[in-house]
Amino acid sequence: MKPNIFEKIIGSVFFTGYIPFASGTFGSLAALMIYLIPGFENPTVMLIGIAIFSVVGVRIGTKFENAYGKDPSQCTIDELVGMWISLLFVPKTLVNIIVVFFVWRLLDVVKPAPARQLEKLNGGLGIMMDDVVSGIYSLITVHILIHFMKLI
Repeated sequence: MKPNIFEKIIGSVFFTGYIPFASGTFGSLAALMIYLIPGFENPTVMLIGIAIFSVVGVRIGTKFENAYGKDPSQCTIDELVGMWISLLFVPKTLVNIIVVFFVWRLLDVVKPAPARQLEKLNGGLGIMMDDVVSGIYSLITVHILIHFMKLI
């Protein structure tokens, strides 16, 4: 079954997945724009958003994979969730946001273990889980930079 128009909007994060280049980067930027909405940085709001979009992402991701192939670039809901995980509990400053974005993109591309292995799972679960794990790695890395190294 193919995704309907509503699922395409959500699964591609406002059609960023249909941009013919760097769709993951554009999906991450869209997630960042949502994060910039005043109050969204509240951890309760973010955790609810992460939980909802993770579950929805598995379902919609499966439809995207059936329509477009394994882990298709059109599906960027996984970048949305990974970016939001990366931003959890980070003070909302311009420097922090920029650092988080670049750390997240690097770890999303590199996919340290077990992220790369999880990407091999079938359907939306594989689409989502590698980004959840990369988001957690990004979150840890950023918090180390903030709290221990005082770099940001």
